Amino acid sequence: MAERVEQEEIFSQVLRAGRRTYFFDVRSTKADDYYLTITESKKFTHDDGSFHYQKHKIYLYKEDFEEFNDMLKAATDYIVTEKGQEVISERHQKDYKKEDVATEDETTTSTESFTDVSFDDI
Repeated sequence: MAERVEQEEIFSQVLRAGRRTYFFDVRSTKADDYYLTITESKKFTHDDGSFHYQKHKIYLYKEDFEEFNDMLKAATDYIVTEKGQEVISERHQKDYKKEDVATEDETTTSTESFTDVSFDDI
C-alpha cells in the first residue's frame, strides 16, 4: 500500500483560480510508465455555511500529449483572439460587485440642483 501512495506522488502542481482549483498530477501505470491526471475541484457553499467539492478528472496519456497540446493551444488562442483577455463571465456571478467608475460629469457637483436655504429660515 505504501508503494502505491509513493507512486501517486511522482509530480504534482496546483493552480488555485477563485472557487476552482486545478491539480496536475503525474501518476504511474502498472507497467511503470507515466500519465497525467488533470482534476478540477470546485467549491460549493450551502446556505447553512457548509460546503462540498465537486471534482472532474481527465486522464491524459503520453501518446496523446502532442495533439492535446496543439488543440489546447489552438482553442485558447482562438478564444483570446475572438474575445480578448477580459473575463466577461465574472459579471454574471451572484457575488459580483461592479466597480463604480464615476465620469467627470458625475463627479462635478452641480449647484443648480440645490436650493439656497439660510439657517435663519430653519
